[in-house]
Amino acid sequence: MNTITETKKGISLFRHKEDRWPVLIILTLTLIDFIVYFTVDNVTTLFVYFLLMALPKGVICAWNHHHQHTFTFRNTTLNRFLELVYALHTGVTTNLWRLHHVLGHHLNFLDQKKDESRWKRKNGTQMGAIEYTLNVALTAYYRGYIVGKRYPKQLKPFLIFTTITIIFVAVLVWYKPIAGLLLFVLPMINSLLFTAYVTYEHHSGLDTQNEFEASYNNLNTLYNLLTGNLGYHTAHHYKQGVHWSKLPELHATIADKIPENLYQKSILTRMILGG
Repeated sequence: MNTITETKKGISLFRHKEDRWPVLIILTLTLIDFIVYFTVDNVTTLFVYFLLMALPKGVICAWNHHHQHTFTFRNTTLNRFLELVYALHTGVTTNLWRLHHVLGHHLNFLDQKKDESRWKRKNGTQMGAIEYTLNVALTAYYRGYIVGKRYPKQLKPFLIFTTITIIFVAVLVWYKPIAGLLLFVLPMINSLLFTAYVTYEHHSGLDTQNEFEASYNNLNTLYNLLTGNLGYHTAHHYKQGVHWSKLPELHATIADKIPENLYQKSILTRMILGG
């Protein structure tokens, strides 16, 4: 009986079954990208496609984030392949968020002098959303590399697969320049900026040493469906290793510690639902 159970568990490539649908959807969008890349030459059509896919690719950033907290597959090769797919949508390569975010921001978010996603200027004043967006996006790879110096085992895959991604994208642009730029290069840049922009409201203005008062939360159902419960942000910081599917349950155990003023609609929610 034990052998049968272990075999059944071993059949699953996924660490958590909840990841199956998000990965299938993201791989499908990737397949569509490549179909468009190889079959469409009209610049107007490619540009319209780029605009239509801007928000979906922005949403994919949340799932890349989840993956770099808790790897999706049991197999390393599959994880590396998925990270290449994510990089083509989000501009974030293997282990970048693992270094910058998991081993950086999550350890330092209460200290604005160290936080890799800091919202304070050096003089202690609060950045605006645009300044923060540019600051975080333009320094992301550098700050990830700096954190990586302390974690060489994480740094090595980051450097290797970032190089592979750059070469792969360069080949796509060389083969079909306009399609390569509109389907891959610009979306990667756009998504990295979008990621930084929507994270501004996660912590900005919350100058505290109390971890339960340092994050804004968004309990909107659609927002959390699209982002994998990223709205349960206090819970995510409380135990960052908890899989995204378990965050509502974890949130329920600490909800009484979170002030009412830390619940709000996010930028992404307002973009989708208005208001």
